[in-house]
Amino acid sequence: MEWNVFFAIILMAFSTYLTRIVGFLILRNRKLSPTTEKVMEAVPGCVLISVIAPVILSGNLADTLAVIITFFAMMKFSLFPTVVISIAATGLLRMLF
Repeated sequence: MEWNVFFAIILMAFSTYLTRIVGFLILRNRKLSPTTEKVMEAVPGCVLISVIAPVILSGNLADTLAVIITFFAMMKFSLFPTVVISIAATGLLRMLF
């Protein structure tokens, strides 16, 4: 694995962890409205989408097909099987195309 890829993964993990910890520390003693709670639950997904969106929009056929497969898996399965299916589909399709 190249060092820049490893470094990017570490930074993404750190930023995800940091957003959760900072949010917890700031809001731990406050009562949030239901709307605010829903927004706070969506933040980690937003961070993930901001990382994935450029790959999806790249126009690569393998990535586009993998996103479609992931979408259908998401509708049928829970999180863990969806992640496994999407990783396998992406790897296989990138190998084929």
